Amino acid sequence: MSPLRPDRRAASILNGMSVDVEDYFHTEAMSKAAPRDTWDQTPCRVERNTEMLFELFAAHNVRSTFFFLGWVAERYPTLVRRARDLGHEIACHSYWHRPIYTLSPAEFREDTHRAKAVIEDAGGVRVEAYRAPSFSMTPGTEWAADILGEAGFIYDSSVHPVAHDLYDNRHAPRKPYRMAKTALVEIPISTIQLGKQRLPFCGGGYFRMLPFWYVCWGIRRLNRTEKQPAVFYIHPWEFDPEQPRLAASRRSRFRQYLGLSKTAKNLGRLCEQFLFAPMKEAFSEQLDVIQRTGEP
Repeated sequence: MSPLRPDRRAASILNGMSVDVEDYFHTEAMSKAAPRDTWDQTPCRVERNTEMLFELFAAHNVRSTFFFLGWVAERYPTLVRRARDLGHEIACHSYWHRPIYTLSPAEFREDTHRAKAVIEDAGGVRVEAYRAPSFSMTPGTEWAADILGEAGFIYDSSVHPVAHDLYDNRHAPRKPYRMAKTALVEIPISTIQLGKQRLPFCGGGYFRMLPFWYVCWGIRRLNRTEKQPAVFYIHPWEFDPEQPRLAASRRSRFRQYLGLSKTAKNLGRLCEQFLFAPMKEAFSEQLDVIQRTGEP
């Protein structure tokens, strides 16, 4: 048997699968090319692309956490209910997809409460998990954790502990932890530590641009060496190589369009090789311990 196709039945660790449900024109890369006042006039493709994800996950017996943008949930409530009925965890990805560090506490509170209410109304379920647009829970936005706790969220997954021009959080912990002075648990996006280097690998543009074997290597290293579940993330628009091309900068076009044609095939391969579940299930033991003791 090929080392890249291990017997899934032998796997012992559930990894966290997550989907940030937004459309191609919602991304930070396209924020200048598609300002928010044009969204209602822009052709949407999120419903079709999310349905493709539902089908792929069903084919591989995978359930996920779906972080819905409030803007999407308000316009496509049946999409939220379908995710719920398929056994996926329903979570929040803000309303307007604005990075936290661009907002005041009052603006963040309004956006978060609006998104949570819309998603809960659409899905008929309590929403307990949050992920900020562009992993923007960065140094200087610690106040946001208090607002999330006040709103009733149990865990957050907004920290990507790497160096990056949009979400530089290179010194943040790599494993789940309780955010200071709150009961909110942070579940960071997975990275690999090699010496002083932290390497990203576990979703989004990294999944599209980097070799498939590298992503598999990273998940196995976390599972076997660190005994940790991985957090993987993907977006519905990454399944859509035919999405309209917007007039954005060269860097933004590179980030958004490179590797789109490989996403569906490679995600299917990944689901064949590893065990995935909603994040709340994959990290249930760690969530319980941190909430009870405050320690990971």
